[in-house]
Order: sequence, then structure tokens, then C-alpha cells
Amino acid sequence: MNTGGGDNPSTSAVTQLSHDVWRRYQHLLDKTTPLVLYRWIFLTVIACIYALRVYLVQGFYIITYGLGIYILQLLIAFLSPQVDPEIQDLIDDGPGLPTRGSDEFRPFVRRLPEFKFWHTLTKAFCFAFVLTFFSAFDVPVFWPILLFYWLVLFISTMKRQIMHMVKYKYVPFTFGKQVSS
Repeated sequence: MNTGGGDNPSTSAVTQLSHDVWRRYQHLLDKTTPLVLYRWIFLTVIACIYALRVYLVQGFYIITYGLGIYILQLLIAFLSPQVDPEIQDLIDDGPGLPTRGSDEFRPFVRRLPEFKFWHTLTKAFCFAFVLTFFSAFDVPVFWPILLFYWLVLFISTMKRQIMHMVKYKYVPFTFGKQVSS
């Protein structure tokens, strides 16, 4: 009886294969990092394929609702600064967002960087797409109610986020080089 760990050749082969697949996947991700426009076009195509699948099947609204809530959560993390100014005000040490015109300009650092935002969205759409092939997840619901709930959640969350942006005077998007006036 073999009680030693890792001596099984089939386990070693599976581990090696999974490592090779992961390494190739990471290499592909590394190559796509500078290709921002193509990555977002790819995500749009995946999202359209998912939407077409849900539309043609006329179901899986619960999966779509969960996906929508997850997308909203990712969007909020993407629009939020890495260091929350409300918490920074309580601590009052370290760099924060400039609050006055005389403050030094500091670039906006996101809580969720663009590449991770794109990558997580892509994985979420792929996962949701796979779930649409299992009838156990096709729970019969009245989809207009789910849509209404999601819209209320989206509007209230974005209102709160925009009020936070206005209060602490930050914009999560840059449009070229900052020029001091």
C-alpha cells in the first residue's frame, strides 16, 4: 500500500496537464492585456450570445437576474476608488483624493482595475451561459418583476454612487492628460 503523497503517476500527469493548461491560459491573458478594445468587443460578443440563448430558450431568468446583480456589484467596485474617502477622513493618514483645487493631483486608482473587471465579467457570462444548459436552473418566474427589481436596485445604487462621487469630487474616468489651470 502506497501511503506517500504525490507518487501516483496518474495524479502527476493530471497535475502536469492542469498546470500546462493554466500556463497557456495565463499566457493568452497576458497577450490580451494591451488589447483593450478587442477584449471589450470579445465580451460584447459573448454577452450577445448569452442574450440570444436566453431569448431563444425563453427561460433562465433567475440566472440572468443573478448575473445582473453580479455585474452591478462589479460595476460599483470598478467605479469606486481603492481608498474610500469616507474611511480616509476617519483615519486621516496616507494619500487620499484631492478635495480642494490647491491639493496635489493624484490619479484615480480603482478598487477593481479595468482588466480584472473585464476578466471577471467574461468569466461570469461564460459561467451563466453554461448554466443555461441545465434545466434545474430554469425556474419559472414572472420576468418583468425581476427586471423591475433589478432596475430599482440599479437606479438606487447608481444614485448613491454618483452622490458619493460628487461629495468627494472624483471622476473614475480620465480623458487625456490633466492640465492645471
